[in-house]
Amino acid sequence: MKVKTTDGQGKNKMIKSVRSWHRDIGFFVIGLTLIYALSGIVLLFRDTDFLKQEKQVTRSIEPGKQESELGAVLRMRDFKVTKTDGDLLYFDTGFYNQKTGELEYVSKELPVFLQKITGLHKAISGNKLFWINLIYGFLLLFMALSAPFMFKSRTKMLRRGIYISTAGFVFVLIYLLL
Repeated sequence: MKVKTTDGQGKNKMIKSVRSWHRDIGFFVIGLTLIYALSGIVLLFRDTDFLKQEKQVTRSIEPGKQESELGAVLRMRDFKVTKTDGDLLYFDTGFYNQKTGELEYVSKELPVFLQKITGLHKAISGNKLFWINLIYGFLLLFMALSAPFMFKSRTKMLRRGIYISTAGFVFVLIYLLL
């Protein structure tokens, strides 16, 4: 019969705690991961009109804007005026009246729900979504570092898991270097 020392019991208790945290945090992270996976897939198509809906926009801005300024105000990349007729500047999706500041154009936008979740990926440090991203990042880091504790030490399964994890890490590094 094997007698466990206090050190062994402390180590076993720590491993049980880490396994319990890993399990519980894992279930929480599943919900976060589903949202981030969906928004990440949608963002892959941000340069297309996939899932986007057309929306007629009418608004007033400061009169007298020039072509270079107008593109920045509209947040349109590769903005180009296609035709000028008096005070009217025409572009691909609408027009701007330089005299009155009237602006009309068609915008293509994702549905509100998809706009909100893709905003998670775009959040920066000043954004309220920053905290969700930071917490999610730390939770994923914990999950990755605690995964080996889910297996008994010195087993084939643990070694296999370490090899597969290393392969995933190396795969991304190689892909980034290509």
